[in-house]
Amino acid sequence: MTTLIESRDPATSDLVWSGRAASAGECAAAVDSARRALDGWSATTIDERIALVRRYRDALQEDADAIATAIARETGKPFWETKTEVASMMGKVDLSIAAQAERTGTREQAAAFGRAVLRHRPHGVMIVLGPYNFPGHLPNGHIVPALLAGNTIIFKPSEETPMVGELIGAAMRKAGLPEGVFTVVQGGRDTGAALIAEDIDGLLFTGSAGAGAHFARVFADRPQVILALELGGNNPLIAWDGDPAAIASIVIGSAFVTSGQRCSCARRLIVPQGAAGDAIVAAVAALADRLTIGAWDETPEPFMGPLISPAAAARVTEQVAELIGLGARAVRPLGPVDGRSSAFLKPAILDVSGIDAPDQEIFGPVLQVTRVADFAAAIEAANATRFGLSAGLISDDDDRWALFQRRIRAGVVNRNRPTTGAAGSMPFGGVGASGNHRPSAYYAADYCAYPVASFEADRVVDQRNDLKGLSA
Repeated sequence: MTTLIESRDPATSDLVWSGRAASAGECAAAVDSARRALDGWSATTIDERIALVRRYRDALQEDADAIATAIARETGKPFWETKTEVASMMGKVDLSIAAQAERTGTREQAAAFGRAVLRHRPHGVMIVLGPYNFPGHLPNGHIVPALLAGNTIIFKPSEETPMVGELIGAAMRKAGLPEGVFTVVQGGRDTGAALIAEDIDGLLFTGSAGAGAHFARVFADRPQVILALELGGNNPLIAWDGDPAAIASIVIGSAFVTSGQRCSCARRLIVPQGAAGDAIVAAVAALADRLTIGAWDETPEPFMGPLISPAAAARVTEQVAELIGLGARAVRPLGPVDGRSSAFLKPAILDVSGIDAPDQEIFGPVLQVTRVADFAAAIEAANATRFGLSAGLISDDDDRWALFQRRIRAGVVNRNRPTTGAAGSMPFGGVGASGNHRPSAYYAADYCAYPVASFEADRVVDQRNDLKGLSA
């Protein structure tokens, strides 16, 4: 039975791409092709692989506008944001080359008998399952390091953003990668399940905590498969002191950029009880009221666009209704945008102080406010989550920052900057339900290769004097 998939512009419902989902047999054939290509690809020198990924970067550069447009059309993100995503894809190449040399290159040191040598080898055939929110940048962050390490890759884009996946495949072909080294396979959940059921050596995944937990269960009896999970978060942002207007700008950039569809978005704003906290919340609400919401290609450029689909917006709406039912008070209610598709939502600010709010990631423009009595309670509230991806503190007090750094449980911890800010030259990942201790970005090199330690001598060395218990 043939399964068709299609992507639509969430702002207009216009058809962007349609195609056929790969069957289980086609998935098996893709894995077999990658397995056959592995020996030749892994035998290339690192300089050859660097040259190829640089040609891939050049291909992205040549088609940058087309790729940015495809991302915008499939995700609904404003064009200014999708252009920065493509720039990040290109920048990932040189960052990955540097990371490979620093973290997984070859090392050797002299020894009495010869030398001790550290090398790294590829795992083999890797599956990359891509997310929809950054359909170019996030899978690219797995793909480039994995190629540099000498792995072969099968990439299944999100079924919400298949066109972006096709364009990545086209850039790889333009770069001249050998057949079987990089293959794009389209499809949804069934296609992903068929791929990971095959004889693979690694799964590199960015997505929800629920999906990550599922994959951990699937591979519980296959420890030989490397599993790298970059998952979501119920991320806290403590706003404690400073000019309320300046604080609000950081909060808005943390909570509502990409319509709240970033794993590192602030979901929970923690403020002091009383007038100082009231002023912060009021400033955030006032600035949220000024945000322009629109389609990706509108003028003036909007701050945020729709969610990925009407279905995603409906899920967020249900989660907000649950919070309201538990007693949350709407400082700014979630709601539709007049004259727009149902994928558009106005950002919500909910005061959840004093209620038992579910510890869940609401993947949309929803910010939950909690008021606390003192800074110790603020840190306790920030850590009251099973997740641990990103966290932030807004404060000019160095002692508070030192305490926050020491106590907070998260992998990305920012001060006086949005929680969504992260440097490509550093690791990106979290603890708890936010991942499996395999951070990506600069540290992706670590899970794309395994170390091989050697004692080596160029000539046969007589070991008899070192053997104990020999008879005379």
